[in-house]
Amino acid sequence: MAENQIKTIGVLTSGGDAPGMNAAIRAVVRRALAQNIAVKGILKGYDGLINDDIVEMTSRDVSNIIQRGGTILYTARCPEMRTPEGVAAAAETCRRNHIDGLVVIGGDGSFAGAQKLANEGINAIGVPGTIDLDIACTDYTIGFDTAINTAMEAIDKIRDTSASHERCSVIEVMGRHGGYIALWCGIANGADDILLPENYDYDEQKLIDRIILNRSRGKTHHIIINAEGIGHSASMAKRIEAATGIETRATILGHMQRGGSPTCKDRFYASLMGAYAVDLLLAGQTKRIVGVKSDNIVDFDINEGLAMQKEISEEQYEIAKTLSYSYGNFHLGAAGNVNPLRQ
Repeated sequence: MAENQIKTIGVLTSGGDAPGMNAAIRAVVRRALAQNIAVKGILKGYDGLINDDIVEMTSRDVSNIIQRGGTILYTARCPEMRTPEGVAAAAETCRRNHIDGLVVIGGDGSFAGAQKLANEGINAIGVPGTIDLDIACTDYTIGFDTAINTAMEAIDKIRDTSASHERCSVIEVMGRHGGYIALWCGIANGADDILLPENYDYDEQKLIDRIILNRSRGKTHHIIINAEGIGHSASMAKRIEAATGIETRATILGHMQRGGSPTCKDRFYASLMGAYAVDLLLAGQTKRIVGVKSDNIVDFDINEGLAMQKEISEEQYEIAKTLSYSYGNFHLGAAGNVNPLRQ
């Protein structure tokens, strides 16, 4: 589409919600309105697009939302977008509502839907919104910073009680396919062990052996950060307790990581990326993913972006191990002659 032919932009949030999505919605609406472009909010993601659940948006509609978690447009997963009929229905809704450009805020699955709509002639731009940080073409995704800070605070509190009761704690964080939350929190919280879906070094017997060794060294509690992709934290805790004789508790942080007021970083980058998405549409661009590289807002071809594979940094994981008491060659003194305050 030629530059400046856009008259109406649609915006939707799709897939799992992430703190900062509202900041991105606000930026899309106000950046577009500032250019005299109408904005329509699509409710409940692609499901709302297929079913024509669409509202006109004004600047007032996005007042007082930048600090709110979740998404005012609601979100949902839409299996129908995996079918040709669903994609055709969504494209027809765009045409019927005179939506010339579409901003999709979500993850890889959401971008796959945007890619299909672009192939149907709908100008579409993706903005990465997922707490998992698992989109390969960007250094940052909306919601990750808030999620890791929420998890970090919770893990600190669990450590307090774990230390008081001399327990082992298995703490499960989100990350079904990628262990970014687990890795970042593992380092930031000083975890003794980090279990990732990528399966680096995961051997439960070796884990149990490390717990026993640490107790013999005088360490009174043990913190294990377990990514959702490994899962089974409750049964893992039972096996650890049975094998070690050490009281072990499992805590699944779950959906609390998706909620809460977004951090400054999430609000800041969500705002910049939302505005940038509008600018791309007005410049005649389509099939692009907005991202952050070296603190700069950039964009990528959607086909290339979806084809990229994001991998956990093995170097960062190795550093995490060297900082952990479980792997480090640290000496607390002979067993039986250990300062009880050293934990």
